Amino acid sequence: MTDTTINDTRKAELLSKQVKHIDIKSFDARPIVDAMSDMSFTSRDLGRATKIYNQMLGDKDCTVVLVIAGSTSAGGCMDLYAELVRNNMVDVIVATGATIVDMDFFEGLGHKHYQALEVPDDDTLRSLYIDRIYDTYIDEEQLQDCDHTIYEICNRLEPKAYSSRAFIREMGKYLVENGKKENSLVKLAYEHDVPIFCPAFVDSSAGFGLVKHQVDQMKAGKPYLMIDAVADFRELTDIKIKAGETGLLMIGGGVPKNFIQDTVVCAEILGHEDVAVHKYAVQITVADVRDGACSSSTLQEAASWGKVSTAIEQMVFAEAGSVMPLLASDAYHRGLWKDRPTRKWATLFDAN
Repeated sequence: MTDTTINDTRKAELLSKQVKHIDIKSFDARPIVDAMSDMSFTSRDLGRATKIYNQMLGDKDCTVVLVIAGSTSAGGCMDLYAELVRNNMVDVIVATGATIVDMDFFEGLGHKHYQALEVPDDDTLRSLYIDRIYDTYIDEEQLQDCDHTIYEICNRLEPKAYSSRAFIREMGKYLVENGKKENSLVKLAYEHDVPIFCPAFVDSSAGFGLVKHQVDQMKAGKPYLMIDAVADFRELTDIKIKAGETGLLMIGGGVPKNFIQDTVVCAEILGHEDVAVHKYAVQITVADVRDGACSSSTLQEAASWGKVSTAIEQMVFAEAGSVMPLLASDAYHRGLWKDRPTRKWATLFDAN
């Protein structure tokens, strides 16, 4: 056999087992969450965090913001997040570009993530065009298809400044027309008017498509589109001002976490001193608080900045993929979402 055939065979072996995304509707986590609430350590923290999330859903005045950082979507929580949108359990999403583009939009195009049954030398993976996220694989050639699709979307749009929210809405529209997966967060958010913000949008597969679009347009002497991160901050602050009561369900930390928390301060700077801090807050993270980094700052620390109330908050120090299925399944089966008003915050910007 030729080297190409050998490599193709080896690549197929390594990409033979797809990651299966958990279905929170298929099991009822209420009994185990109730039992864990009577335990100690992280179990009790999770029980209280789940109770707080249910409080958010039961509070008809509360806008729920889902904040996602890290790789839980690639690891099996992708359908979980989609179900939260489908069932009116979140109203706004703030996430990393990787979560939205490299993971969800990527699968929306028909591609998959794979379990690493073995982890050979990473140089070997590179030679086979396989990207690795811990014990999860992505086919780099499929990821390049994602890059090219973003490039195609750019070329179809009017060359002007877009917030990441506005551009991701166009991605959702693309999936409605051309997508291969029903349970896509980007697609469902478009259909349910749930805005998605990625404050560091170009730090993702989208960045490659956007750069190629700009370079090609510049070479041709034509105008090009760009992503306006300031507009992201302004639009999300607009939502906070109009929403009033808000609750945060945060997975991980980083830029998305700080971005949503800063809307309270931004509203004050704009003269809206009556805007309340985020009333409810849950954060699931493994970040260590001792290094002083923003990603690991506790919710109590955020209170000192005037961002979050310490009255109804809970930190859960756990790997999110192991506890989010329990929290989400519990909330789904308790059914408080059934009586929530739909907010459709994306329509706030339709006239813009």
